Amino acid sequence: MRVKEFAIDFSRDGLELDELDPDPVKQFSRWYDEAAADGIATPNAMSLATASRDGVPTIRTVLLKLYDEQGFVFFTNYGSTKAKQIEENPNAALLFPWISQGRQVKITGAVERVSTAESLSYFLSRPRGSQIGAWASNQSSMISSRSVLEKGFSQMMEKFKNREVPLPDFWGGYRVKPRVFEYWQGRSNRLHDRFQYHPNETGGWTIHRVSP
Repeated sequence: MRVKEFAIDFSRDGLELDELDPDPVKQFSRWYDEAAADGIATPNAMSLATASRDGVPTIRTVLLKLYDEQGFVFFTNYGSTKAKQIEENPNAALLFPWISQGRQVKITGAVERVSTAESLSYFLSRPRGSQIGAWASNQSSMISSRSVLEKGFSQMMEKFKNREVPLPDFWGGYRVKPRVFEYWQGRSNRLHDRFQYHPNETGGWTIHRVSP
């Protein structure tokens, strides 16, 4: 079935090379702050694509929790599908779809676990309910009903009653270490502006315009 066409206004200012920061992480910060200022409800929501060792892909939406020059960090259960695929094939792609701005940021790179100290620091900052939820859910496993999940949560509530919830040894963060960044700005007539950052031999980044 053919889907209905939805017109998107891409008439906003375009993107030129001299407007881009030479540092792709600083450019990300600029666009991220603008997305938040424009009222995008969850600007840190990103699509995360991973693949098994034989190349079968999976994609889902996760939340970016930390980022810096070292990479972009999200957290998950180490028994989840995404974690299993990362262990088999430590490469991933991220997409920030800021559609209302006519913008996208794409990042591809290698993936590694963050340190236990980093995972603990973030875990302790989470609401208590989210901490307990991490213990209660055997992520990606099949369950017979929601009541199984709710029972597990109640059991963990009782187990950790009146004491601090510890970091599960099966839960923590992954860092995507970028190899390529792409900044995409929508333009009219499908003549969108796309720029890619690639690492160069000097330790910096080279920026290329890419045809839409």
